[in-house]
Amino acid sequence: MIKTIITAAGEINMLRFVLFGLILSISACTGPDSQKNTLIYNDIPYVQDYAEKFEIQLDGVTPELLQVRSDRNKKIEILSSGGLLQPWEKKLVADKLYRPLSEMKIISLNSYKDQFVYLTDKEVFSNAWAGKFYFEHDIDKCTHFAIGDDFSALIAASGKLALFMNSELVWEESPDDFEPLELLFDSLHEQFLILAKSAVYSLDVEAKQLKQILVGEHLSSMALIERNSQIAIGTDNGYFTLDSETFNEISPLNNKLPHPNISCVREINGNLWFGSTKGAFMLRDDDKFNYYASKRWLVDDCVRDIFQGPDKSVLVLTENGLSKINFTEMTLAEKAEYFQEIQRLRHVRYGFGAETSLMIPGDLSSAVLHDTDNDGLWTSMYLAGELFRYASTKSDDALQNAYEAFEAMERLTEISGIKGFPARTYEIDGYQSSDTDPNMPEDEKIWRLTEDERWRWKSTTSSDESCGHFFVYALFAEIAPDQEWRDRAIHQIKIEMDHIIEHDWYLVTWNGKRTEWGRWNPEYVNSFPITVGDRRLNSTLILAFLQTAYHFTGEDIYKEKAKELMKDHGYDENASRLATVVGEVEGQSLSDTWNHSDDEMYFLTIPAFVNYAFDDDLKEKFFKSSQSHWEVERSEKNPLWNFLYLLTGGEDFDLDESVWWLKEFPMDLISWNVDNSHRQDLTKVEPNFRRQEYTEVLPRDERPMHLHNNAYRNNGGNGGREEYPPYIYLLPYWAGRYAGVISPAE
Repeated sequence: MIKTIITAAGEINMLRFVLFGLILSISACTGPDSQKNTLIYNDIPYVQDYAEKFEIQLDGVTPELLQVRSDRNKKIEILSSGGLLQPWEKKLVADKLYRPLSEMKIISLNSYKDQFVYLTDKEVFSNAWAGKFYFEHDIDKCTHFAIGDDFSALIAASGKLALFMNSELVWEESPDDFEPLELLFDSLHEQFLILAKSAVYSLDVEAKQLKQILVGEHLSSMALIERNSQIAIGTDNGYFTLDSETFNEISPLNNKLPHPNISCVREINGNLWFGSTKGAFMLRDDDKFNYYASKRWLVDDCVRDIFQGPDKSVLVLTENGLSKINFTEMTLAEKAEYFQEIQRLRHVRYGFGAETSLMIPGDLSSAVLHDTDNDGLWTSMYLAGELFRYASTKSDDALQNAYEAFEAMERLTEISGIKGFPARTYEIDGYQSSDTDPNMPEDEKIWRLTEDERWRWKSTTSSDESCGHFFVYALFAEIAPDQEWRDRAIHQIKIEMDHIIEHDWYLVTWNGKRTEWGRWNPEYVNSFPITVGDRRLNSTLILAFLQTAYHFTGEDIYKEKAKELMKDHGYDENASRLATVVGEVEGQSLSDTWNHSDDEMYFLTIPAFVNYAFDDDLKEKFFKSSQSHWEVERSEKNPLWNFLYLLTGGEDFDLDESVWWLKEFPMDLISWNVDNSHRQDLTKVEPNFRRQEYTEVLPRDERPMHLHNNAYRNNGGNGGREEYPPYIYLLPYWAGRYAGVISPAE
């Protein structure tokens, strides 16, 4: 069924946005090649990763964390210099489950047949198998051990190796300059492998023969991989692999890694994992890496040990705690439900889509809502997501949220007391983020006090805010089911447009002065060279605003004013220029780098810019300009840009890349500090106008949290002092659903 809307004039028009999505869906699902359809993503479960973190919290001296293991009962044990620990309620606490263990000096912890096995200064034993596996040893200052077939055991100490079978010592040797680092048992070839600081040895169990198979430097770790057919050797400068039968080199040293100083290597669930002094990483099938670093993933980045955890999780033990990286099946719709709950719990302030500060870094219970300069813009993006959700699902909850957010935005123009002038935001007096100095004269405050002296509103509104208003009021007027509510949105479009026209294409605030960035006047716009982005952007914005006002009201003044700007001041030419003309202009502060915030404004505007064009010629010109901008931004793989471009008629909208972005978006929204500057697995590009650092954009879960306006922010963060609002995910997801290119969950 084709969706329709009723304009203020009572005319019935097809909703361009939905109609295009509908046409796309129909064309994708019919015809002889429908089985090869790539225009719709079928939302089936995929593997989503997320982390649980457990920091060490013990009274007294903090012990050193040494090893982590898990058993078939899903129990996790951590060996520390102070005894056994276990994860419990986001902390590592003493493990007192087996009382005798607390009295023993446990040297090393291992796993055999998915059961815990312990090495103490006197014995090797397990509490499994009815406690029958037990034998004593007299290896002085032992450090490591490994269990082989039939409960054989190899124990190592500085300068010594000893093999036990059937609880009896059957072989021992003292290699020269031997300092053990790791012991493994290779069941495929019936041999123990011994890693020392400068050599690797093999011990043939049947022949009782020790052989040095490799001499090296700065060796650090070892793992059996590929069903024990290969040995991976970690060093302080990368890793290499050997054949486990011939010990010939299979792959040379590879140090093109997220960090080459390897502390441990493990094969887990068929994937090769590495620990380093700067996080953990997993080798993918495409020979690239998934990088797990920063407090988004780990308690800290200094990895001590890695082991397979319960339910296909990966346990990463670091200097100060344990991180359990979970891999669970989830659909994009389920991910949206997860973020929807967070949005409503912590990111709604007076109906605005709001940001929060964390009074205690990383502690969500300490979240405090706060105003921002862009509350109107961010809320328009949150509201748009709810409108798309309502249009896609007819959810009463989505509609209620949309009405609530709309009223918050509507009040922005009411509270200023200036017809058609929207405040940036508002807050109860005394709780705003600035102008809180009681000695500051009222006439100097940008936060203006309302007549009832209860509220303050911020008076420095910019084009960013106007962009968000016109974008979402148009969507609201298209999608909201109630005529009364649609008329309210159309009224906002009209009065805000009238304000700009009546004030000679400026936003004029309470004192009669123009705001710094609310400027669309030809004298201002055309003062820039054509290579400065603001000339093209501001022309695009004001034409889209006028087209929107005319589309919904039918009043000729808006069409006439747009024609005047085009004919007399070349705004159509400005707006139709390809994005490739924008570049660096020496001495021009607005064009020293590519402004990614302008991208956000531009893409929010292009549906109205193209779809509400006055005639087909303009529509074609405006579409080509929009397409050129999308081509520039295409490498960011941003689904919001892609789907908004789709809603203007763009057919090559990169669905696969959009879904990749949505899948890689992290479940943790906290602004942890993230550092990628040391990574050697990425190919850097020369410093450039777009501020792109690498040949490819990094996945969202490997970058600091940020809004849509900075895809190339690879380093930074806020130390865990903020949680970003989930609309960052929700808007592009629901835009994809609304456009018909993401299916409901299957």
